[in-house]
Amino acid sequence: MVNRENEIRLALPSKGPLAEPALELLAAAGLKVYKPNPRQYRAVIPDLPGLVVLFQRPGDIVISVRDGSVDFGVTGGDVVAEHRGENGHVLVIHPGLGFGHCSLQIIVPETWEDVNDMASLMARGAALGRPLRVATKFPNQTRAFFEQRGLSHFELIFAEGTLEIAPTIGYADLISDLVSTGTTLRDNRLKPLSDGAVLRSQAVLAANRERLKQNPAVLGMARTLLEFIVATLRGEENVSVFANMRGDSAEAIAGRMFSQQTIGGLQGPTLSPVITRQGECWFATHLIVRKRELAQAIAELRSVGGSGVVVSPVLYIFEEEPQEYREMLRQMEA
Repeated sequence: MVNRENEIRLALPSKGPLAEPALELLAAAGLKVYKPNPRQYRAVIPDLPGLVVLFQRPGDIVISVRDGSVDFGVTGGDVVAEHRGENGHVLVIHPGLGFGHCSLQIIVPETWEDVNDMASLMARGAALGRPLRVATKFPNQTRAFFEQRGLSHFELIFAEGTLEIAPTIGYADLISDLVSTGTTLRDNRLKPLSDGAVLRSQAVLAANRERLKQNPAVLGMARTLLEFIVATLRGEENVSVFANMRGDSAEAIAGRMFSQQTIGGLQGPTLSPVITRQGECWFATHLIVRKRELAQAIAELRSVGGSGVVVSPVLYIFEEEPQEYREMLRQMEA
């Protein structure tokens, strides 16, 4: 029988839109999951001995983290918000893993032409003379959203299956459901309210607070997971840029670069002499630039005398200590 105290567990989605991206993120971070039998619900990460990977439904993962049967879980922020409970045992230690983007929205039939925001929904509810019936898989978040906006005359209908059909067949007036592209809503003649976003979600990394506090090995594993995940995500957002710069000194070139918006580097550019055949004064510069700012960075390099610009991908960017780890420690003691 497995000694739970000596086993550290990470739960990953067994199916659905989060399953494959979760494995891909870990593989990109150098933490590839080894699962020889696709029907097994247990696997390992060879580079993290002592960590066992379990596969569960996304909705069950947060419950397992909450009750401490697993130490860590990758699942949607939406289900964490709905099922984390009131005991404070579930900590979101990385709030944005970069996949699984969606939003929980208040959605009404397109035929409700006079209803486009929460104010007009409240007016329609008052005119009905009965509670608005709302079908949802997220009753806790939906109830809190309505109550915060002063809508009290409603009835929540919990439903597990497809919600889009609820207004059509008449068991609900409207729905509160997850939206990613909006295609399904349009196909079913539904529309989200302009101010009806209950929450915006993506995949998160959650952990059990008590296990972090009571077991040093779990705390150490949390740091390792965060180190590699954060470094990978930062690497994906940036590129490595090399260029040759003419100038009298490294300091003079750095000064020109610091006068620009995007080519200052993380702490500053790295500059080193280039040995030329003609004895001219050139320096090679290396800096990290955000991908979305690359075109501007190249233009800025050219404007201050850069040439021969080479751009390469970045696998990891490790900091002295991830901000996410410091935030986790703060949450543990809160």
